[in-house]
Amino acid sequence: MRLLLAIILPWLQFFTIGRPFAAIICLLLQLTIIGWVPAATWSVFALSQYKTDQKIERALAGRG
Repeated sequence: MRLLLAIILPWLQFFTIGRPFAAIICLLLQLTIIGWVPAATWSVFALSQYKTDQKIERALAGRG
């Protein structure tokens, strides 16, 4: 669901992962048609990093 959101509304996806300042910058970038592709790419990349961070946190919590 978040991946679809990252492609269609990249700025909104940043709010779902707790990055409001990035969301505002992404919205400004997305307001231009040319900026939509970089905004969507950035959003998908940020979502991937968020998921990786979550996995690392779970692994470290289960370890200790």
